[in-house]
Amino acid sequence: MKEKSMCNSHSGDAVYGLGVIGAAVFFISKATGFWMGVIGFLKALVWPAFLVYEAFKYFAM
Repeated sequence: MKEKSMCNSHSGDAVYGLGVIGAAVFFISKATGFWMGVIGFLKALVWPAFLVYEAFKYFAM
């Protein structure tokens, strides 16, 4: 029987994780109150969506 060779690279997960941490620090440091900090943390979880949205706005002139 042949063994299947699988190579799973999860470096993208690490980059996303570091991005979430950096975005959380950024958004929470800009917060003016507790609930704005909570909103900042939620924004940090979906920061790639903001990035892609702004990129599409820029390129769609």
